[in-house]
Amino acid sequence: MVKPIGIFDSGIGGTSIWREIEKLLPYEDTIYLADSANAPYGARPKEQILELSIKNTELLLQKNCKLIVVACNTATTNAIDFLRANYDVPFIGIEPAIKPAALHTKTQKVGVLATKGTLSSALFHSTSKMFAQGITVLEQEGTGLVELIEDGKTHSEETRTLLKKYLDPMLEEHIDCLVLGCTHYPYLIPLIKELVPPGLTIIDSGEAVARQTKAVLEKNKLAAPTKNKATHRFYINADTNALSSLVSGPGIYVEQLDF
Repeated sequence: MVKPIGIFDSGIGGTSIWREIEKLLPYEDTIYLADSANAPYGARPKEQILELSIKNTELLLQKNCKLIVVACNTATTNAIDFLRANYDVPFIGIEPAIKPAALHTKTQKVGVLATKGTLSSALFHSTSKMFAQGITVLEQEGTGLVELIEDGKTHSEETRTLLKKYLDPMLEEHIDCLVLGCTHYPYLIPLIKELVPPGLTIIDSGEAVARQTKAVLEKNKLAAPTKNKATHRFYINADTNALSSLVSGPGIYVEQLDF
């Protein structure tokens, strides 16, 4: 029996990570938990983020997952050390891609759009300190963006107005790289491209997380046979409409589940 990869996020945003994993590993079964009832995690206290991360992990383990991707920057920065210390499966975390931005910037100014929970975390600050020496990192909380994406308003005028408010101050400081520090935000890339200069580089963590997932599966001899015909199960504890609009196709099942 092929064991699935487990993925969880505070809502539907982590499907941007799932998409990269499915593209790189099309033969792997996946189970995705969208904890939309508690989204966004970024505004919650650390103790609550930890409790929710434990709840999601234990549900994925009940469903026989062999590896868990914490597809949420806030949950990674606040809970992954505890999860790794207390459960026997490998965990893949997500953190804002400060390192590639620092290597890429020419103006030595990098913008980070993320949630409060990520920007205030110890892991974010240690990563910035390690990789961004001599570089100005302009931090911006994306308050309200997760809720708009969860409501299916990714391309709305309301979202555009809020994004412009958050991006303009960073653009005025001449950033040339924008790091998306929340897995919901890649769904805003088409809108962001309309609001920033054409030369600005937008960086998210999706591809790197998929590559790391592949490497960890192979290292631990957990990879599925490449001939496996994959199935992908998505569980959400809210209305299924927004999630169903993002993921559909053969072998994909979306279901409402109280968790």
